[in-house]
Amino acid sequence: MADLSDNPFALLSLIAAPAVLTNAASVLVMSTTNRFLRASERMRALAVRVEEKKLTPGFRALVRGQVDRTERQAVLLLGALRAAYTAIGAFASASLISILGAGLASTSVKIGFHAMAALALAVGVLGASALVVACMRLLTATRLSMLNMAEEAALIRTHEQSLPLPPT
Repeated sequence: MADLSDNPFALLSLIAAPAVLTNAASVLVMSTTNRFLRASERMRALAVRVEEKKLTPGFRALVRGQVDRTERQAVLLLGALRAAYTAIGAFASASLISILGAGLASTSVKIGFHAMAALALAVGVLGASALVVACMRLLTATRLSMLNMAEEAALIRTHEQSLPLPPT
């Protein structure tokens, strides 16, 4: 079996792959942060609706359901942020471990090189797993947003149908 230290592409991929994944996780963090802020704004808008005290019993139930879903969505988004930050830390650590392992490759301490390679792989797998968890939470949060939008669309359609037709 060929030694990893003899293959420059293997070393490059050990260093570059975590860097690319770190960048991807960072972009995911930025977009998830924006979604979290939007959920917070949505909750404030729902609070304003409740404070208006003009809610019919049917509309009150709709708003209550949306409040509950928006709260669950915020919790999911916070979990996605936590997982994405874990991924960033893991990928950055895997890059550092890979660099240290590459330094050990030229020494006579071959066991240290192999230990570093195994550790970098394990930390990289942790990062990839955390990224998958973040994506799953984002998909669930998106589903909750879609339920809120579908309810609002139905309400708008119902309200629009109850309006008198404009004179022709």
